[in-house]
Amino acid sequence: MADQHDEIQQWHVTEPYVDLHCALGEGPYFEKDTNTLRFVDIKKKQIHTVSLSEGPDSLKTIQLDVPVTVTANIQGRDPQHRILVGLKYGIAVLDRKTGTYEYLSKFGREDNARLRSNDGAADPHGRFWLGTMTDFGLGSFKPEGSLFRFDRGGKSVHITRSDFTIPNSVGWSPDGKTMYFTHSSARQVFAFDYDPITGDLSNERLFYQHRGEGEPDGFRIDVEGNVWHAVYGEGKVLKIEGGTGKVVGQVNLPTRNITCCEFVGRELLITCADDEEGEGESRRFGGALWRVEVGVEGLGKFEFKLD
Repeated sequence: MADQHDEIQQWHVTEPYVDLHCALGEGPYFEKDTNTLRFVDIKKKQIHTVSLSEGPDSLKTIQLDVPVTVTANIQGRDPQHRILVGLKYGIAVLDRKTGTYEYLSKFGREDNARLRSNDGAADPHGRFWLGTMTDFGLGSFKPEGSLFRFDRGGKSVHITRSDFTIPNSVGWSPDGKTMYFTHSSARQVFAFDYDPITGDLSNERLFYQHRGEGEPDGFRIDVEGNVWHAVYGEGKVLKIEGGTGKVVGQVNLPTRNITCCEFVGRELLITCADDEEGEGESRRFGGALWRVEVGVEGLGKFEFKLD
């Protein structure tokens, strides 16, 4: 349901699509060939899948032994068998049939137990971008995170930016010339000129500064270039106009800790985290999966090139 209010378009979602209780639901990824959505629970170390044809009762779960933060398809591989995953120490190939994984590359020569991966994505040239941040259970998050770029095959690793507290989503404009990157704790979304051949970034500028109490978390981009950005702590997904950084729409949800979204046709599927400190519906629906028609399609996903 959409309406016009205060000059921006608004949608209101009241009931979850899947009423599960993720501790930290994240990383929704649409598998078009099977009409399936997969998403992760970082804290519970799980990957969930739900068939959008069969409905919520089709939910299945893979349990891992380390935090899993994000997933991507691998070019030339059947994603029903193997996918790329971001894990605590780097990127790995996961065998979905057995639940086993093998690291392709780690963030550094030595495992740093203080850090874990966070959000990321494959770029137009088949590289994978992935941020790191302070792991859970170590007190307050510190500015010790970085944004890494894993080149094709995953063996060549580059630190592109450092000193982040919560580096988050990355994504590309429809023409592939602009890369967006969110630093959640600073409430900022940056834009860069992106070179698809080299992967180099230049002309860094502030695209969007969030002024609310919450923090921008994960995002997706539609075919018109708008950035649909989840806001953790405010129960909303913002539609931010590409180029201008102006908020032109808002999806309102009854639980506060919204983490990310994914396009499925003209719908958004939205993940969130629990809200143990909240009350009423925010606490009750924390960690659920949400679904809403927004009238525009999202950009297709890029695949990681292993070969």
